Amino acid sequence: MSTPYADLPSYQQRVADFVGAHDMRASGEARLLDLTAEVGELAKEALRATRYGREPLITDERWDDELGDVFFSLVSLANATGVDLEKVLEAALAKYAARIARRGNPASGR
Repeated sequence: MSTPYADLPSYQQRVADFVGAHDMRASGEARLLDLTAEVGELAKEALRATRYGREPLITDERWDDELGDVFFSLVSLANATGVDLEKVLEAALAKYAARIARRGNPASGR
């Protein structure tokens, strides 16, 4: 499947092709909910790995697996909503760099 926009980063195109090949298309709203669920699973893994904060986080294959699911869900959300992740990453880095230069930290100040 090809996405409705051109010149995507290769990882976004790979996800788009996979989603299309396996009939996994979903709305942006459904993709957002899926991403939220996957972040929750990542948080649960962090709790498990740290014995609910009693130990430092030491990652393992389960962490990698959950983080991969989060990444897939984020890329799927970007694809479903027409966002080029390379472009928005560049914009975010520039925004944070400007904040650091101006205020000495990347916080939004909100």
